[in-house]
Amino acid sequence: MGNGHRLGRRFGWLWGAYGASALGTWLAFGAFPLIAIHVLHAGPAKVAALSAVGTAVGAAVAVPLGPWVEFRRKRPVLIATDLVRFVALLTIPVAFACGVLSFVQLLLVAVVVSAADITFRAASGAYLKTLVPAEDLLVANARFESTTWTTTVVGPPLGGAAIGLLGPVATVVADAVSYLLSALGIRATGGQEPRPERRQAARLRAGDLLDGWRYILADPTLRPLFFNTALFNGLLMASDALLAVLMLGRLGFSPWQYGLAFAVPSLGGLLGSRLARPLAARFGQHQVLVVVGTLRALWPVGLAFVGPGTGGLLLVMGVELGLIFCCGVFGPVYATYRLERTANGRIARTLSAWTVTTKAVTALLTAAWGGLAGLLGPRTAIGLAGVLLLATPLLLPRRAAPPHVAPESAPAPAPDGA
Repeated sequence: MGNGHRLGRRFGWLWGAYGASALGTWLAFGAFPLIAIHVLHAGPAKVAALSAVGTAVGAAVAVPLGPWVEFRRKRPVLIATDLVRFVALLTIPVAFACGVLSFVQLLLVAVVVSAADITFRAASGAYLKTLVPAEDLLVANARFESTTWTTTVVGPPLGGAAIGLLGPVATVVADAVSYLLSALGIRATGGQEPRPERRQAARLRAGDLLDGWRYILADPTLRPLFFNTALFNGLLMASDALLAVLMLGRLGFSPWQYGLAFAVPSLGGLLGSRLARPLAARFGQHQVLVVVGTLRALWPVGLAFVGPGTGGLLLVMGVELGLIFCCGVFGPVYATYRLERTANGRIARTLSAWTVTTKAVTALLTAAWGGLAGLLGPRTAIGLAGVLLLATPLLLPRRAAPPHVAPESAPAPAPDGA
């Protein structure tokens, strides 16, 4: 990953902020469904709605925020979205302590956090390009990726222990505090961020909301990558939800075994993220995207064959290890490739449209595969998702393209709201 490669104090603060929020996220992994089930006594339909509806409505709320963010300094936006998530999450332990926590509140908080997540991602890509030279983007993204997988390994076990000792909302408090720490870290980056060019017209129009999608679909390399990642992520997350039902229900695995089946293979993601830069340097980003993007699609179909006992547990761990290793390589290369192919004046709109689509597709496919599992059983539905994932490499970019280095020449088609 380029050990010893220094990216400067400002990136160091941003990296620390990312690490704090990532750890908080994984400490609180599964906290909302747990609270819904054990505190509010919600049934399966409500628990599914909490995830699917919260994500989908949050994505819809975030749609106008991409164009709005584009023409504002990104650092204040990042700080504001962190503080919004901090306050929203903190309402849950406060309501719990007062005995007034409700399912509606959980759902509203899920919507707010989802919308803030999308807005943060849209602004963070543009902000990273102002902090890091173009030749170091892959190093920076690989460090983010390695941090993600490290916190994936340590967060859920620590979160489970915290819930056992301190109660069901303990990890929500930790997650809220992590966003406050992230906001402080981003504030500490300091420096002067260039002011984006402002549009001449006075207000945002309805047509502006589609700017990000228009830009993606017009680019011959971003377009296939966009469809590939949306479909791959959606099918993978849909099958993961069913795998939990299969393992914890019919196959009789305990919660700690289920957690172990995913925590240990996450070390593969850490290794993959460290290999991303040397592999891209040797073979080129496009070649790595195509080869590793193809390899990652081969693994999930194996989850349909999981059985009970130690053999089944080892099968899941082996499949997840291969899948997560490939994702660890693919992630930073894909993030860098996308940033390099996007004009500076289009990053927030493009990343917002990308994330909104990915979340919406994931919510839709999760709901659809839940229905399939009800009709055909979870194992058959997992197998079907695995077979469809085998086709996703056909959507990867067929040819390499140079980074977008020239200033954007096309005039902005819509006005700014400020």
